Amino acid sequence: MLTCLSASISGLTLNPRPPGNNALSSSINGLALRLPAALCSPPPSAASCRRGPRSTAVMMAKREEELKEIRTKSTDEINEEVVELKGELFMLRLLRSTRNEFKASEFRRMRKRIARMLTVKREREIEEGINKRISRKLDRKWKKSIIIKPPPSLIKMREEEEAEEAQEAEKSA
Repeated sequence: MLTCLSASISGLTLNPRPPGNNALSSSINGLALRLPAALCSPPPSAASCRRGPRSTAVMMAKREEELKEIRTKSTDEINEEVVELKGELFMLRLLRSTRNEFKASEFRRMRKRIARMLTVKREREIEEGINKRISRKLDRKWKKSIIIKPPPSLIKMREEEEAEEAQEAEKSA
């Protein structure tokens, strides 16, 4: 009967259990499972994870400001920005697939912004009396008319690279 032998595998300690001791409930073939205290800590309570009422109010105010900003734009400007944001979203997906560094929160932020813009666009269609079926036809026409161009972040990155190359050429000359 071995009681003092223990094997540690990445923080999990396996202690052999004596055959007559049934005090420990979790065991595998007579080995008691014991986790370090850091792994046994209870999950954070739901109350501690929630945002306070103050931060929620701030976020709602920012959202309202963003909606006011979107509503001041024309439908064509909204369409252009939606195309740009979808291009940015595509670039983020490429960064994620190539395992480059990126902010994961940007996915949600861009999707939400696109949704808000499309919502404002649909609200305008409803005000004009355009029903859902005609709206879908207009969307298909709009999507077919989109000219694919690089997103603004890629254009900015190319301009920066060209500026660096120009500076290097001036230094070497």
